[in-house]
Amino acid sequence: MTDLSSLLQADRGQSARTIHLVDPKGFDAWLSGQPPRARAAAAAQKLKPTGYASAILPGDGPEDWSVVTVVANVDKLSPWCLAKLAETLPEGTYRVEGREPGPSGYGWLTAQYRFDKYKTSDKPATGPRVLLTGEAASIPETLRLAEATFLLRDMVNTGADDMGPAQLESVAETLAKKHGAKLTVTRGDGIEKGYPMIHAVGKAAGKGREPRLIEIEWGDESHPRVALVGKGVCFDSGGLDIKPASGMRLMKKDMGGAATVLALADLIMGGKLPVRLHMLVPAVENSVSGEAFRPGDVLRTRKGLTVENSNTDAEGRLILGDAIVKAGEANPELLLDFATLTGAARVALGADLTGLFANDEALATDLLAAANSEADPAWRMPLWDPYDEMLKSDVADMVNAAEGTPFGGAITAALFLRRFVPEGIAWAHHDIFCWRQANKPGRPKGADAVSVRATYKMLKDRYAN
Repeated sequence: MTDLSSLLQADRGQSARTIHLVDPKGFDAWLSGQPPRARAAAAAQKLKPTGYASAILPGDGPEDWSVVTVVANVDKLSPWCLAKLAETLPEGTYRVEGREPGPSGYGWLTAQYRFDKYKTSDKPATGPRVLLTGEAASIPETLRLAEATFLLRDMVNTGADDMGPAQLESVAETLAKKHGAKLTVTRGDGIEKGYPMIHAVGKAAGKGREPRLIEIEWGDESHPRVALVGKGVCFDSGGLDIKPASGMRLMKKDMGGAATVLALADLIMGGKLPVRLHMLVPAVENSVSGEAFRPGDVLRTRKGLTVENSNTDAEGRLILGDAIVKAGEANPELLLDFATLTGAARVALGADLTGLFANDEALATDLLAAANSEADPAWRMPLWDPYDEMLKSDVADMVNAAEGTPFGGAITAALFLRRFVPEGIAWAHHDIFCWRQANKPGRPKGADAVSVRATYKMLKDRYAN
């Protein structure tokens, strides 16, 4: 992981180049107030009052220069306002003129993320861009947010051959040791007998990639219990209902829910939030072999319900169901799950928006407020009870995927999960994508951390503040 501690530093008056901020409403006045050399430089670089536009401005000497960048609102910076500069400026140290970078420090850090694990050449030669801030007390939290983001991105970007169930377990073990937490891993007979759906989905995988349930517990037992469950399908072929090549290409990211809860666990434990954390990752590979589960198989569950398998490519909800039951047995105050679960959510909301389902109005309100505050967007989706009948089975208690209709897939998946949530527990389900298909400032193409900052903000507001 990239060492981030040198990229955001306390401002003690050290030498630094200046970053000027201007927004569209003040652009003309700013430009007219500049000396002729600066106006000429801005014109030569075709500086316009549009987002992320920037220009180098000459100073008094040949080595003296500063930079101006256009932001949406100079009085309300977002995490991404300085991110493009962090990608494009020469290496060096920078200071924002007349104000603190605030939340844009996070984007400054994440813009300098590089995934070059598999590169043998063409590694970037550019050195670090350092940002100064007078808000020294905010630096550790910003660094931890960026470190959690880098951890998630590295996990999701890594090829499935190097990020299977065993590697997820290894990441959890590292975090548990780092924070003095308890790690429990259930495999083999324990999975087959205690978590039948996790076993059914993962049993076709090859040697060394066997299914398992990974758990971390941390914190004072007297504190409110919070459970985080993340879908850990390390590669999803679709099973016997095999995906086409185009649909399988990005399935290394199908453990994005697991990466999300591991990143959140790191933040929660590192921030010493006054909660009793219970993190659960059902880790499997949905493979094709003679051991693969089949369409029409009736699966037992940890809850005792039976599920007719109507589609082997709807496997994520199966493993989550068993893990949610396990989480609920400890009666948590909150139960949050994260999963790259349905293409239907992406059709409805696109790649940027998290689909948020919740059975508790206060929880939904708090999560949406945090999402807005952190520029980590989510959209409330309905747990529409009339669609529950779409999960009826002729031979079992339910099917895992509605048959005979292409409609409402994200909703019926959430309704399936709801059947495993104990009565009276506040629960939210996040249907996430975890992938960015094109570069945006601070958010390079590839693995994308979504819902992490919003969820952490909500937990801090509820328990630490």
